[in-house]
Amino acid sequence: MPVDPSAEYHARLARWRARLVALSALDARLAAGRLLVFGTAAALVLAYFGWRMPWAAWLLLAPALAFVALVLQHDRVIRDRDRSAALVGFYERGHARIEDRWAGSGSSGDRYRSDHHPYANDLDLFGEGSLFELLSLARTRTGEDTLAAWLSAAAPTPVIVERQGAVQELTGALDVREELSLAIGRSGASVDAGALAAWADAPPHLSPEAFRYVALALTGLTIAAAAYVWRGGNEVALFFALAAQLAFGWPYSRKVEPVLHAADGPTRDLTALSQAVVLLERGRFSSPRLAHLQRELRETGPQASTAIARLRRILEMHDWQHNIVFTPVAAVLMWSVHLAWALEGWRRQHGTHVRVWLRIIGEFEALASLSAYAFEHPADPFPTFTGEPQAGARFEGTGLGHPLVAAARMHANDVSLTAERQLLVVSGSNMSGKSTLLRTVGINAVLAQTGAPVRAASLHMSALAVGATLRIQDSLQEGRSRFFAEITRIRELAGLAHGPVPLLFLLDELFHGTNSHDRLIGASGVLRSLIDRGAVGLVTTHDLSLTAIVEALGPRAANVHFEDSFDGRDMHFDYRVKPGPVTKSNALALMRAVGLDVDGSGLKAQGS
Repeated sequence: MPVDPSAEYHARLARWRARLVALSALDARLAAGRLLVFGTAAALVLAYFGWRMPWAAWLLLAPALAFVALVLQHDRVIRDRDRSAALVGFYERGHARIEDRWAGSGSSGDRYRSDHHPYANDLDLFGEGSLFELLSLARTRTGEDTLAAWLSAAAPTPVIVERQGAVQELTGALDVREELSLAIGRSGASVDAGALAAWADAPPHLSPEAFRYVALALTGLTIAAAAYVWRGGNEVALFFALAAQLAFGWPYSRKVEPVLHAADGPTRDLTALSQAVVLLERGRFSSPRLAHLQRELRETGPQASTAIARLRRILEMHDWQHNIVFTPVAAVLMWSVHLAWALEGWRRQHGTHVRVWLRIIGEFEALASLSAYAFEHPADPFPTFTGEPQAGARFEGTGLGHPLVAAARMHANDVSLTAERQLLVVSGSNMSGKSTLLRTVGINAVLAQTGAPVRAASLHMSALAVGATLRIQDSLQEGRSRFFAEITRIRELAGLAHGPVPLLFLLDELFHGTNSHDRLIGASGVLRSLIDRGAVGLVTTHDLSLTAIVEALGPRAANVHFEDSFDGRDMHFDYRVKPGPVTKSNALALMRAVGLDVDGSGLKAQGS
C-alpha cells in the first residue's frame, strides 16, 4: 500500500516533538538534581572543615557517586535531546517541501552559479528557490558538490538507470535518511574535503622511519629505568635514560609539532563523517549502484569505520596532553613524537583511501537527496530512456509541470519533440506562459538525467545535451551587450549540437535585440543549422513573422501558441499550449488600459 508522505512525516514529527518535550523536561530535572547533589557535597565539606565533623568525610562518598551517575545519565539525555531536536527539524523541512514552503530555508548552492554555463542560470538550478535547494539534503560539502555536478552535466544513460535503481531503493528508506542526517550532523557542512584529501595524500613529513623505533626504544628504556629505581635501584639509570630522550626529542620536536598541528583539522573532519561510513558498511542494498558503492568502500582495505576510529583514538590521545595532570607524563614518555609517527603510519596505510571515502559519502548523500524528492512526490514518475542513438533525439512528455512552481499554481502541458518534429515555435503575449514552458521542458530534462523522478504524467526521452538562452544578460564588467551575449551563447550551443549527444535547445525571444529583417534571416539560419545537426528544441517569439519559419522547415517544425484575453481591465491566461501560431494580440488594448497614448492624443495621468 503506497505511503502518504505528508501523513508519514506528520506522524514522525509528532513522535519526535513529544520525545523532545519529554527529554527537555528530564534535562531540567537532572540539572536540578546535579545542583542539589553538589550543594549537599558542599555542605558536607563545610561540616568537615568548618565544624570539624569527621563523619562528614565518609558521607561525602554518597553525593560523589550520585554526582558521577547523574553526569553520565545527563550526558545521555542531552545527546538524545539533541538527536530529537535534529529530527524535528528534519521532518519540519520535509513538510515544508511537500507544502511548497521550502524556498529560502535550505542550502541555495549559490557557489555553483555560473553565467557561462549553458543552462544552469536559465533553469534556476542554483540560488534561493532553486532546484538545488529543493533537492539537497546533503550535510557535507562533498555531497553538495556531487549533487551540483549531477545537475550541471548529464550522465550517460546506463549511469542514469543505475541511479534510478538506487533512488527507488532508498525512496521508502526514511530510517536511512534519518540516520544519515544524524550521522553527519551540523559539523558535516564545515568539513573541508579539499584540505582533508590534501592532508591524506601529502608526502611523509617524518623520516627516516628508523627514528620511530629509536623513539620507542628510548621510551621503553625510560620506563624500565623508572621501574628499576622504584624497586630500589640507583637513580642514575633514570637520569641517563631521560637525558638520552631529551637529546633525541628536543631537536626532533621541530618536526613533530607541525605534523600534529597539520593533522588536527583534517582528522576532526574525517571523524565527523565516521557514522556515515558505518551506515554504508552495514546497510543491505540490492540495487547495483548502492551495492557497488558498498563494495568499493570495503575494497579500500580493513573496514573504513575501523580505520577512522583508530584515527579518532590518536586524536583523543593527543588531546590528553592538554590535561594538566597528564602533561608531565606526556613529556617524560615523548608522547608527541609517538603520536606524530602514529599519524604518519595511518596516512601511509589509509591516506590514498580518503578521497575514495569522501566521494562515496558524497554520492550516497546525493542519492539520498533524490530519494527524498521521490518520496515526497509520489505522483512523479521516473522517465524512460531510449538506448538507440540511431533513432535520433527524443523528448516526449505528457502533463509536464514545473517542479519549482507550487502545485496549486502549476499548469501542465504536453510537449513532443522527435526526429520527425524537431522544433516548436511558441508564440503568445507576455506572461502567457512561453518562457515557463521552456523552463519546464529544460528542468525536467535535467531532473531526468540526474536520475530523479520528473514532474510529469510520463516522460520518454533520449540522452540530450541541454542549452538555453532564457536568462542571457548584458555585462558592464565584461563590456558585453545582451545581443552579443546571446549570439555568443548560441555559438556555444551550435558547438554542442556537433557533439555525440543530441542538443535540446531552449531559445527565448531569439535575436529580439536586432531589427526584424536581420532577426528573421538570422533565426532561420540558426534554427535550420541546429535541426540539420539532429537537435530538437523550442523557440519563443513575439514577432509573428518568425512563425513563418515553420513553413520553410516543413514537417520538422510546428507552431504552437498560448492564448490570452482582455476584458477591458485585466488580462486572463489559461496557460495551455494550443496548436498553430497566435492569431491575435491584446498589446495595444492593454497599453490603452494603463493610459499610454498609442493613438497620439497624449498620455493620461494614472488614475484619470
